[in-house]
Amino acid sequence: MLLATPLFAQTMRGKVVNPQNQPLEDVGIFNQNTGQHSHTDATGSFTMINTSVGDSVYFSILGYKTHLIAVSQNDLTTAVTVTMQTSSISLDQIVLTSEITTLSRIVDVDVQTNPVNSSQEILRKVPGLIIGQHAGGGKAEQIFLRGFDVDHGTDVALSVDGMPVNMVSHAHGQGYADLHFVIPETIENVHFGKGPYYADKGNFNTAGFVDLRLRKTLDKSRVSLEAGQFNTSRLLGMFNVFASENSNAYIASELYLTDGPFNSPQNFNRINVMGRYNYNLFADQELNVTASYFTSKWDASGQIPQRAVDQGLIDRFGAIDDTEGGQTSRTNLLVAHTKKIDDDQQFKTRAFLSHYDFELYSNFTFFLDDPVNGDQIRQKEDRMIAGAESVYQKKNITLGTNTQLEFQSGLGFRYDNANDIELSKTLNRQTTLDRIALGDVDEVNTYGFANAEFQTGKWKFNPALRLDYFKFDYVNALTETYDNQSESKLAVSPKLNTIYSVSRNWQLFLKSGIGFHSNDTRVVVANNGEDILPAAYGVDLGTIVKPIDKLALNATVWGLFLEQEFVYVGDAGIVEPSGKTRRMGLEVGARYQLNDWLYLYGDINYTHARSTEAPEGEDLIPLAPDLTSAGGILIEGLGNFSGAWTYRFVDDRPANEDGSITAEGYFITDLNLNYDYKNWTFGVIIENLFDTQWNETQFATESRLFNEPAPVEEIHFTPGTPFYLRGKVAVSF
Repeated sequence: MLLATPLFAQTMRGKVVNPQNQPLEDVGIFNQNTGQHSHTDATGSFTMINTSVGDSVYFSILGYKTHLIAVSQNDLTTAVTVTMQTSSISLDQIVLTSEITTLSRIVDVDVQTNPVNSSQEILRKVPGLIIGQHAGGGKAEQIFLRGFDVDHGTDVALSVDGMPVNMVSHAHGQGYADLHFVIPETIENVHFGKGPYYADKGNFNTAGFVDLRLRKTLDKSRVSLEAGQFNTSRLLGMFNVFASENSNAYIASELYLTDGPFNSPQNFNRINVMGRYNYNLFADQELNVTASYFTSKWDASGQIPQRAVDQGLIDRFGAIDDTEGGQTSRTNLLVAHTKKIDDDQQFKTRAFLSHYDFELYSNFTFFLDDPVNGDQIRQKEDRMIAGAESVYQKKNITLGTNTQLEFQSGLGFRYDNANDIELSKTLNRQTTLDRIALGDVDEVNTYGFANAEFQTGKWKFNPALRLDYFKFDYVNALTETYDNQSESKLAVSPKLNTIYSVSRNWQLFLKSGIGFHSNDTRVVVANNGEDILPAAYGVDLGTIVKPIDKLALNATVWGLFLEQEFVYVGDAGIVEPSGKTRRMGLEVGARYQLNDWLYLYGDINYTHARSTEAPEGEDLIPLAPDLTSAGGILIEGLGNFSGAWTYRFVDDRPANEDGSITAEGYFITDLNLNYDYKNWTFGVIIENLFDTQWNETQFATESRLFNEPAPVEEIHFTPGTPFYLRGKVAVSF
C-alpha cells in the first residue's frame, strides 16, 4: 500500500514567475493525461488537482516558451516554482482548454504581434467588429457587430480593466462609449466574448463585450514621436517611476494633434495622462490603483449629402456646416484588489469613480426644420459615475472521482448622476435658439450573479444566473413646476454553456443565454416603465481547433433574437420604437504561424438580420452589415524589421428598411513597417495604402440644402481617410 500511494491522484501547487521573479497571471496549465486545466491567479499561484506521478503538465502564456513538467513525487509534496522564459509571440503557446472565451486568447496573438495606434483601432481586433468615425475624431466611433448597427455602444458592453465605458442615458445616445481616454500603448490585451453568455457582464452585453486590459508593468520606459500628413503629430511618453520586489509604478502621457483631410481643418487636440501603481505579494494579495485624465476638443465637417458632391457644390472633403464639433473630458480613479483566503478561495474587489463632461454640436438635416438659421443642435451633459463590485471565487471543489466544481458569486452597483442633459437648437455654436430638452438623470443599477463551472472528464458545464435591478429618476428642468419621474425594473438573465475539450488542441462549444440593454431613463419614464429592459436571447454552436501547433481554426453558427424595445433618439429628443429583430450568422477564422517571424490571420463573418414584425421586403435592418472580413500578414523579428499589411472589408448593405438606398461597401488596406537599431525604433505608418475612395460612415437621411424647394432622402456620408502617411521615431531606456 505504501508503494502504491504515489500512483493515486494528488494536488500539485506552486507559483509561476517571469525571469525577473515577478508573478505571472493567467498562465494556462494543462494536464495532458487527464485533460484537467487551471490558471494562475493575480498573485501567480496555482493549484492543479487530480495530478499523478508521471503526468505531463504544460504551462503556457503568450510571449513565453511553453514549459513542460513530467510530474514527480516531489512536485506533489513540495510547492513548485515554474520560471517561464521569454520568447517571441507564437500560436503554439496557446492551449485550447475549456474556457468560455478561448477565442480571445487566440486573437491576442494578433494584438501582440501588431500594435495599434489608437484605443478605438484595437476594437478592430475583435473578429467581425467594424468601427467608423463621423464627427471629427473626437466623438466616439460608430460600432458594427453581428448584424447590429450598435451606434456608439448600445449593444456592446465596453470596459477598461472592468471599469464600464458605456454611458447610460447619454445626451447623444444610449450606451455611448468613448474609449479615447485610453493610451493604446498601455493596453496589454483585449478580452472579448460574443453573445449574452457571461454572468459577470450585464447591461449592453447583447451582441458581446470587450474589456481592454492595461499593462501592470512596463518593460522599459519609452518616448515616441509621430508626424505626418494633415498637420498630424503625436507625442507619447511612458516612464517607470519605481520598481521593487513587490511593487512598481509607471506614468504614461499622450498629446495628439491633427487637422484631418477635410477642407475645413479639424483643429483636433487630445491630451491623455495616466498613472498606475501595482503591489503584488505572492499567494497573498494584489493591489492596482489607476488614475487617468483625458480632454479633447475638435471641429467637424459632419456628414454630407451625396447630391451636394454630385452637383459640384462641395467636394468629398467639404462641408455644408463646418461649425460642427465639440469637446469632452473624463477623469477616472480605479482601484482593484485581490485577496487570497487560501489556495482555493479568493476575493476580488473593484471600485471606480469618474467625472465626465460632454458637449457636441451637430447638423444632420441642414435646413430641413429651420430654413433660416439651419438645424444645428447642441447636446451637453455633466456626469459623475461611481461603482463597485466584489466577487468571491472558490475552486477545486471535488464532487466525486472525476468531477470538480469552480464557483463564483458577485455583488455590485453602478450609479450615474448626469446633470443638465441638454438638447438645444443652436446657430454657429454661439447662439442658443431653442431648448428642446433639459433635465437631470439619476440611474442606479445594482446586481448579483452566480456562476458555476462543473468539470467532468473532457466536459465542462457552465450554468449561471444574473439579476439586475434598475432605478430610473428624471427631473425635467423645462417644466414650470418640479417634475420628478421615477421607475424601477428587475432583469433576470440565465446562462448555460457547455464545452467539450476533445484534446489540448480541439474544443467544441454550445453557448446559450439571455442578456439585455437598458433604455434611456427619459424613455423609461415616458413609457411608464413598460418595455424598458428588452431581452436578447442568444445561442452559439462552434469549434476551435489546432490541427497543427501553429495553425488555429474557428467556426461558429449563431442566432440572436431581440425583444421589442424603445430607443431614445438623442438627435431629435424623441422616443422611437425599433420592433423585434432576429439575427443569424456564420463566423469563420484562421491564424497561421508560418515560421518564427511570419504570421497570417483572417476572419469572415456573415449575418442575416431581419425585423420580425415588418412585412417581407420592408424588414431589412438599416446599416446592418451582412458580410465583413478582416485579416493581414504580420512580420515580427525578421532581423531588425517588423511590420504588418492588414485589410478590412465591408460589403454593400441596405441603408433603409426596403433596401432602396444602399450604403456602399469598401476594401481598405493599411501598412506599417518598423526598423529597430539598438534601443531606437524608426517606423512608417500608411493608412489606405492604395488611396481608395471610400465612405467611413453612411446614413439614409432626409435633409434640405439652402434654397432647395423640397427635402431629399439619400445617403449622407463621412468620407474615409485617403492615403495617410506618418513617420515615427521612438527610443526605449
